Amino acid sequence: MNELEAIAARLGRLLESRGECLAVAESCTGGWVAQTLTAVAGSSAWFDRGFVTYSNAAKRDMLGVPETTLVRHGAVSEAVARAMAQGVLAHSVGDWSVSITGIAGPSGGSPEKPVGMVCFAWAGRQAGCTAATCQFSGDRAAVREQSVRHALAGLISLIEAQPALA
Repeated sequence: MNELEAIAARLGRLLESRGECLAVAESCTGGWVAQTLTAVAGSSAWFDRGFVTYSNAAKRDMLGVPETTLVRHGAVSEAVARAMAQGVLAHSVGDWSVSITGIAGPSGGSPEKPVGMVCFAWAGRQAGCTAATCQFSGDRAAVREQSVRHALAGLISLIEAQPALA
């Protein structure tokens, strides 16, 4: 079992012990979070679904991200990450969600939003929504892997800080 799968297994044990489940929305990671979660045997007990919303149209159509949010803040922003995480909860049975949107590179960056910039949001039905932006280094694969790790670790921290849902 690799490091990401070990983190996913820990997250799964936590969710299962609480009788809760998770759904995810991914852009720059292209389904890597969902793949990591479903690599854990028994994940169907605590993982509901994943949305790979790479395009702005997919973010709007599948998650209900407002066009105005995309235009005002850009796809790589905490505002869009929050809308994605909240959209996951609205379009799934998940108790918890995480969303990821970023610029994995090697191209596509700008001075305001450089390659390696990734925005995250974590949401819970009873816990609200928090967001963060990270600047990762390395090539495309490294940025994506660091993003998966950060997303899963953030979920563990958020869930451990909250009482179990009734």
